[in-house]
Amino acid sequence: MQISKQAEPGVGLSSCAPWCSAVMRLSLRRALRCLLVTVAAGFILLNLHVLYNTPSSDKSRTVGTFSHVGSDVHIQYSVGQSVPTKLSLHITPRPANDTGNHTVTVKQRYHQNIPINDTEALKQEVIRINTEQYVHNLDKFGLSLGADSLVIVIQTHDRPEYLRILLDSMRKVKYIENSLLIVSHDVYSPQLNELIESVDFCPVMQIFFPFSQQIYSKEFPGEHPNDCPRNAKRAEAVESKCNNAEHPDKYGHYREAKYCQAKHHWIWKLKHIYEDIHLLKDYEGNVMLLEDDYYLSEDIIFSTRMLRGLRERDCPDCRMLVLGNYDKNQNYAIHGSKVSVERAYWISSKHNMGMTFNRSVWVEIKKCYNEFCVFDDYNWDWTLQHLSMKCIPDKIRLLVMKASRIFHIGECGMHKKSKNCDPDAAVKQVETKLAENHQHLYPNMVSLAGDSRFKLRDPKPNGGWGDIRDHELCQQYFNTSSHR
Repeated sequence: MQISKQAEPGVGLSSCAPWCSAVMRLSLRRALRCLLVTVAAGFILLNLHVLYNTPSSDKSRTVGTFSHVGSDVHIQYSVGQSVPTKLSLHITPRPANDTGNHTVTVKQRYHQNIPINDTEALKQEVIRINTEQYVHNLDKFGLSLGADSLVIVIQTHDRPEYLRILLDSMRKVKYIENSLLIVSHDVYSPQLNELIESVDFCPVMQIFFPFSQQIYSKEFPGEHPNDCPRNAKRAEAVESKCNNAEHPDKYGHYREAKYCQAKHHWIWKLKHIYEDIHLLKDYEGNVMLLEDDYYLSEDIIFSTRMLRGLRERDCPDCRMLVLGNYDKNQNYAIHGSKVSVERAYWISSKHNMGMTFNRSVWVEIKKCYNEFCVFDDYNWDWTLQHLSMKCIPDKIRLLVMKASRIFHIGECGMHKKSKNCDPDAAVKQVETKLAENHQHLYPNMVSLAGDSRFKLRDPKPNGGWGDIRDHELCQQYFNTSSHR
């Protein structure tokens, strides 16, 4: 019994040593494991911080295939493993050795020797092109359209020297090959067509405003021989029975077709893009609106993506992104690598350069189409500001870059006349500015600098849009197919 009593504590003491050692080893493992988990969590948080200002990636989308043979278009969609929230169209490039079934070459499509003075032939050619909706360069680049895509739209008149400069600047833009470029013309010209056919850096489509002065050269919406002179007195106009004598604008002036055309073209273009182009039928991504006398920085698409991320984080009620501004002093050293962004409500004189928005904004404009069509101002941008103030719920709120990615180089145009119309000099100034600040492009972070203090008001109409024929034609876009 004594031996047993003495041996029992001996056994207990000797077995404690390995047990304690095991406990110590287990504690050490736990400590190391906790340390590794902490380091991994820190790494993940750091990466989330870097990506915080960028849009979410396109990982799970509905995709489709597209084939374009002659004038026939075939689109087929297939759904992946997960249910997507946004629709994406995927068009694969054609292999170099794949000749396809094309029986008509690109130049035959757009160079049919249409006599410029044959207005009926022009009218039919424009209808054909708008209906066919041919996309150049699909064989080279393919095309993917989703919620994170960008469609770029240029509204152009008859200024090939400016359009050439804009296209040359676009050639340098990073990620441009992933965008769809749409050029909307109000003049049919072999020279302009050749410029578009020279685009070899992205998919591109041409559309034509079908009610242009070129096509309707001697009738409304062009200048009719019996139209009332701009400065005719109303009593004299009524007595002479000139067209629309009873409806001058609010300042007593009669319409001038060359000024009315730009507003018609602008609203027709939006309607055609969102409702008549088959490739964009289900498109929910952004559309960027440009004019032919702009110059783009090479990081404009990159900056657009950064702005979109900032909107998702800090301004979900912002309906528009604006990539350009008219400030005379562009300080990229302050606003470059860490870009400051201003929040504002849409103002025509400040936010009409590089407007970028999705279908939801078009839906709001469309709801207000009657107000757009009757507001007595021949400027589309002043009219849009009026809609924002009086018709569109909660106004159009936006984010605008304080360091501009778009530059207006037009010295001569509809509103500005100058004896020195030298776009090359303006381009050199812009290129020098961008070269001096190249290290500040491609910002790694964007931040909200605050809200604009610019006074918001309903703009006083400028007139020029009192003719009821303009009202009715504008309203017609929303009631019929815009091909005709």
